[in-house]
Amino acid sequence: MDDDAFFQDLLAAVEQQLASPQTRYVAKEYERLTSKGMSETDAKERIAACLGEETDAMYRRKTAFDEKSYKKRLAEIDPAARFDEETDKESD
Repeated sequence: MDDDAFFQDLLAAVEQQLASPQTRYVAKEYERLTSKGMSETDAKERIAACLGEETDAMYRRKTAFDEKSYKKRLAEIDPAARFDEETDKESD
């Protein structure tokens, strides 16, 4: 699976998390980000990136998904930062 297809799968998972009562914390972080000026698209992409990082860590550690760590990653998203700005910095 290529990276773009994987990221699209992550975005679909974020959509499901936003709608699910079991992952209400994702919707709260999404609301926090969008209420502070982040676009809906950027907010979903940032959440998807966190989900991808946590999923990758899960496979590397060979452990279950760490929901506490995922919540922490979400809480650390800076609503003033834009997704493509970080990508630009990483490529420099």
